[in-house]
Amino acid sequence: MSAMNDSPDGLPHVKATVPVRETPLWAVLERRLFTVLDQAWREFEATYCGPDGRLTYGGRMHHRDGVDDFYEPFFNWPVLYRLGGADDLLPSAKKHWAGVTAQMTEFGFVRDEYEVGYDWFHQGESLNFFYAICAADPDDAAFRERALRFARLYSDPAQGNYDPAARIIVAPHTGSGGPRPGLGTEWIEYSARQTGMKAYGLPLDDLPGIADWEDLFSEENARRMGDAMQERLGRGDTAINLAATSLVTNAWLYDHAPEFGNWVVDYVSAWRERAAANGGLIPDNIGPSGIVGELHEGHWYGGHYGWAWPHGLHSVEAAAMIAAVNETLVTGDTAGLDLARVPLDTVVAQSVVRTDAATTGSMGWGWAQKMSVAPGVPVQLVPYRHGANGWFDLHPVPLIYPVWLWWLTSSAGDLGRLESLEKDAGFDWRETKWFQDKEEQGHEAPWVSFLLGRNPGYPEDALALALGQVAKRLALMRATPYGPPDDDIHWWQRLNPVVTEVLTQLVTGAPPALYNGGLALARVTFGDALRGRPGLPDGVAALVREADADGVCLDLVNLDALSAREVVVQAGAFAEDRIDQVTFDQAGDGYPADSHDYLIPDPEVRPVTTSIGSPRLVVSLPPLHRISMRLKITRRAQRPAHTGFAHTATQKDT
Repeated sequence: MSAMNDSPDGLPHVKATVPVRETPLWAVLERRLFTVLDQAWREFEATYCGPDGRLTYGGRMHHRDGVDDFYEPFFNWPVLYRLGGADDLLPSAKKHWAGVTAQMTEFGFVRDEYEVGYDWFHQGESLNFFYAICAADPDDAAFRERALRFARLYSDPAQGNYDPAARIIVAPHTGSGGPRPGLGTEWIEYSARQTGMKAYGLPLDDLPGIADWEDLFSEENARRMGDAMQERLGRGDTAINLAATSLVTNAWLYDHAPEFGNWVVDYVSAWRERAAANGGLIPDNIGPSGIVGELHEGHWYGGHYGWAWPHGLHSVEAAAMIAAVNETLVTGDTAGLDLARVPLDTVVAQSVVRTDAATTGSMGWGWAQKMSVAPGVPVQLVPYRHGANGWFDLHPVPLIYPVWLWWLTSSAGDLGRLESLEKDAGFDWRETKWFQDKEEQGHEAPWVSFLLGRNPGYPEDALALALGQVAKRLALMRATPYGPPDDDIHWWQRLNPVVTEVLTQLVTGAPPALYNGGLALARVTFGDALRGRPGLPDGVAALVREADADGVCLDLVNLDALSAREVVVQAGAFAEDRIDQVTFDQAGDGYPADSHDYLIPDPEVRPVTTSIGSPRLVVSLPPLHRISMRLKITRRAQRPAHTGFAHTATQKDT
């Protein structure tokens, strides 16, 4: 059979002809990781979940916070399914979504299957799970209906959450119940006795008689601060609301309804115009009349989850990047990425090199522990927050954001920004650090070094790490086979044994979705053409070795000794990219040679190039065969869409 023809459904078809002579270690580790993960999620489910999928919990819920914490333990289960996890993982994920939704409805936190009303820093964390299910099974009519209904909570002004005249989401806390005034009972007073918030300091720094944290031990001052927070932080729009664009973009990906696409563009454009009026830097607060600083004496800083409190760059840059990515999906144009570039460049321009990275910032200790940076090591620090006295709260540069900018554009400028951060990073970018956090990120440096050809051992190192991450979580689960102690609703997040950061990087050539509500993108995604489902077929391993402006280099290996596999290779997470050309290796004669020969021959290969002109192609992998491909890709050549793989099912080659 020739190495290139058309598959039965009309897609271009490539046949692998190179036998597996030396089994790649990365491929073995990758398939081992899939196996262990599919064992681990079943154990988590059996240990901590009820028959309907809810988490077993007998404690109380407090204030308005908590919905996200019940969805988060499952957020990346559909991600694993889409990568190639077990067939029953998707129905299990849907069961847990339904069970948690019912559980939260009983607590009064969810109405009509959606959060009654809370901030988008946390709503984004809740919705990662929902978005991943929609992407994994776009043919599910019930989830499609939910996606459209949820999006209209914001795109339809009649729902009360959006003011089209002022172009604002009208409150920091919004949802299926409409805008919820204030910040809830949690902040009726803001006391220094709330010790968990001490690291973040004063929510508002302009109240007479309240100059530092100690002043909040006064009951009167604590109540005055609470009143001001309810009035000034609890009204109007805030930058973190930009994460709502993912909810609407997710709906747009089904049918490209103008009501959704136009809303995303209009809302993001409104924030970009405000940034332009602020010298390019996105402000964090818009008053009820649509005016920047209306509730903060004209200041561009001070809003809820904004530049001043509590996390600064950590929340504002995440929302700006999420919005810029969503606008790029809808328009196909990366021109709007300055919404996320300028905040990053602004804080980097204020950077200093210091030796106290672990102790100087409100969140620095965790970074130093994860990166194994000892005291005394010089590290470039940037200010995360801005108040009346200027920039403050120094932390290491968060690499995930410059990585996303470079990943989206492959431009020399975005690569240069990223590479400039390696000096004084405080650690060797090529070293794979052994840690995991709930956001499934943090290993950007060694991965980027690998893609740039500077860290060839990363796949093996990272997959060994991922297996170690699962082993630790399983050990923690087995040591604590009971509900959360002290009603700690964050407890299950730390035990979720499904780890997908490394698989996402190596298999799809992309960073994981931004944790506070980003959609998952990819350079390539895969489907099983014989079974009509997303993900790598059993026994097949994939590795994106290079990714640049012109395309990707991809290896596929079929480790199965008996059965052939048919792999659909798709450019982009939503088939938004076009494969223009493929160059792949084709084996000549000479393998396996004569049985009288003692040597195991190394098959000769030659490159073959052919035109494609489609977002998809099918690769046939005979047993114990491999293929290396260079895919020449035009990015954002087509309108992205939720697309399944059922219609690509083919008959096995005979």
